[in-house]
Amino acid sequence: MIHFISDLHLSPQTPGVARIFLDYLGGPVRAAEHLYILGDLFEAWPGDDCIDDPEDTFNRGIVDGLRAMTGSGVSLSLMHGNRDFLLGDEFAMRSGAQPLPDPYVLSLPNWQFVLSHGDMLCTDDQDYQLFRAQIRDPAWRVAFLNKPLQERKAVAVALRQQSEHMKREKVLHDQQYMMDLNLGATDDFLRYNGYATFIHGHTHRPEKHDHLVDGIHIERWVMSDWHEDQGEYLSWDGQQLKRHELP
Repeated sequence: MIHFISDLHLSPQTPGVARIFLDYLGGPVRAAEHLYILGDLFEAWPGDDCIDDPEDTFNRGIVDGLRAMTGSGVSLSLMHGNRDFLLGDEFAMRSGAQPLPDPYVLSLPNWQFVLSHGDMLCTDDQDYQLFRAQIRDPAWRVAFLNKPLQERKAVAVALRQQSEHMKREKVLHDQQYMMDLNLGATDDFLRYNGYATFIHGHTHRPEKHDHLVDGIHIERWVMSDWHEDQGEYLSWDGQQLKRHELP
């Protein structure tokens, strides 16, 4: 059994989501062999040194929960999202996570998936793509992580506020399409990745889409974001994908 989750956006301001997630780590996921987290586990991540910040024990609690799960024998693979792109080696070591590139082709004995956070295919939003390229540049990351933790936290708050403002502006100007995957780019992506079943998050629009690329039918599963009273994971039992609501 394999589980997939995405877009929890964990933070001290969402204690309900954290409670559902920690219950999940101690319960349903223990029946799986592997958990794949496809981005935006955290609402923001200012750097791995925040784990030991004495003023904020929230992140350490989540890391401890993940370590308990991996210590029980469940493998963990984690992909960066657009919110937690600074998750690093210290986080991986302490949680037991294996970092994943985006995209990642998951080849199983009887099926093949391609996994992604999904934001790289929102190509209609050119401003966002420029920002994405900047924050994933190694030189930018090094320079940012050299700043004091409290300064990085303040920048993270400002970036979240800017992101929410831009979302509202897109809705106001009827540009919601910019926050979704470009269909042409998605078909090219599916073609390049061998027509594999596609699983992603980011858009917060859970659905199963059917693509026809070069005469080949391909399923695209969009995972749900998590809320204070509900979470969701996908499971693969070797035969089919299935959605499960939490708690």
